[in-house]
Amino acid sequence: MDRFLPRVLRVDLTRKRSWVEERPDLFRDRIGGTGAAIELLHELCPAGADPLGPENPIVFAVGALSALYPLASKTVALFKSPHTGNLGESHCGGRTAFALRLAGYGALVVEGRSDVPVYLSIHDGGVRFRDARTLWGMGSSVTVGRILRDVEPGSGYRTILRIGRAGERGVTYAAAIAETYRHFGRLGLGAVFGSKNLKAIVLSGKGAIPVAEMGRYQKLYRGLHERAVRSDLMKKYHELGTAQNVGPLNEMGALPVRNLQATRYSEEPAFSGERLAQGYLGRRLACAGCPVACIHLAALREPHPEEPYFYKTTFVSYDHEPLYALGAMLGVEEAAGVLKMIDAVGHVGLDAMTAGVVLAWATEAFDRGLITERETGGLRPRWGDVAVYGEMVRRIADRESEFYRILGEGVRAAAERYGGAEFALHLGGNEMPGYHTGPGALLTYLSGARHSHLDSAGYAVDQDLLRRGEELAPADLARRLVEEEARRQVLSSLVVCFFARGLYDLPTVAACLGALGDDWDEGRLRNLGAEVLRRKHAFKVREGFDLGTVSIPERAVTTPAPGGAVDERYLRRALAEMERWLEGDDGMEG
Repeated sequence: MDRFLPRVLRVDLTRKRSWVEERPDLFRDRIGGTGAAIELLHELCPAGADPLGPENPIVFAVGALSALYPLASKTVALFKSPHTGNLGESHCGGRTAFALRLAGYGALVVEGRSDVPVYLSIHDGGVRFRDARTLWGMGSSVTVGRILRDVEPGSGYRTILRIGRAGERGVTYAAAIAETYRHFGRLGLGAVFGSKNLKAIVLSGKGAIPVAEMGRYQKLYRGLHERAVRSDLMKKYHELGTAQNVGPLNEMGALPVRNLQATRYSEEPAFSGERLAQGYLGRRLACAGCPVACIHLAALREPHPEEPYFYKTTFVSYDHEPLYALGAMLGVEEAAGVLKMIDAVGHVGLDAMTAGVVLAWATEAFDRGLITERETGGLRPRWGDVAVYGEMVRRIADRESEFYRILGEGVRAAAERYGGAEFALHLGGNEMPGYHTGPGALLTYLSGARHSHLDSAGYAVDQDLLRRGEELAPADLARRLVEEEARRQVLSSLVVCFFARGLYDLPTVAACLGALGDDWDEGRLRNLGAEVLRRKHAFKVREGFDLGTVSIPERAVTTPAPGGAVDERYLRRALAEMERWLEGDDGMEG
């Protein structure tokens, strides 16, 4: 283990001070990332802490492979979520991992609350607390990023994290934006930033990372790089990105449409990966240290409202989740309309997935008469009406009225206030991702710490079982999902992009660590993954989460998936088995 990775930079916003702690235990025994961050969260976040109070820390962490190996390009953030009230976990790429690692730290912890809006400027081993009052309240997060690029050093190798108006005003699913097109999206990190009067973090580093066995490392690097750029999986992510999932999911009847009232469009959606590539794809970008370039930018060209022959061109980052949430869930028919919605959500700093599900609930609630123009402030939300949805996004970010304040807390809060719980698509308090493939996907959403389809890949298990024509007993499906999620905790601790999960099997991970002087084997890595997963679950339970009573939306089990409607009793039995494993009561080792 190199001497820089165990360094934890702690920043106290209340007292405007910073210091470095050496924590070799976290990075020797947990290899960093989620493994280290969950221990810091257990230590530093008091039980029952207010998620929007100064006592809720933000823990950013990278791992032993960060900035060294291909696709080890992510940073993990852990915090207590203001959206669910328990564990918040979010991953982000861009330059975040390189900047933190080359600055000489394995983790950054932000604590307390500033008395005035500030941003952190972290360069050359120093932390400066910059006045951010002129940035606070700006209409667009993009503008904030442009200003910080002009006034801060480190061009080309820094990361710029910032929030929009939604984070400033405490919308519980506000995001933090990195490098314009990357996000710490789910579970409300932006709101935690806002509660601390923290507008942004600018971080850079120029350090070098020592490698114990350079020849062995170079051979491993070349092999992984070649496999990444030559593999069919990586080719998929480069050419069309995850947007290519839209068409197949629609064809198989697994794409949630109009608040999951349907699972397909009658024809291929205008915003499928292929159709976007043909009509809108303008650029591809890559996170630092990644050869794949899976970030796809659409060139949205809009005519001037008054001047003929004048057009505005905006680059909009798209992938499956925002296309699902701000397209299919809202019944949008035009590709340009979906791109406008993604752009609108990004400007105010909302999580795209949650925002789309919230707007879908509001549309159905309006259709059913549970809410009226009195609540919406004269707006009439209708499926596919992008102009109305765009205005609702603005009002949610501004928390303009009691109704929009409640929408800013998600569909669980909205259904509790106005009714419609049967079609409120939240699972454990967080809104549904974009795969209605069957019980595996729903179990992933109900049990996961990130509440993302990538948590344990239940959607992939569902599709694999459909292809094989097989069914699993609840206990067998539960075990398959928790074993996969335990394995993914190793990647999450490294922190490797989950798209590279096929490259980084446990023998490869052990070899990569060995070249850096860290002695790991498959069994030890497997046990680490299981322990990290259980520690994450323990934090959730400590903060009130209960797998036995977690809410399962009626709509999710009554709208048929490709294999038919999912039996809620089946889900409950599987959840009970997952809980036994996570509590360590089944005798199963990692």
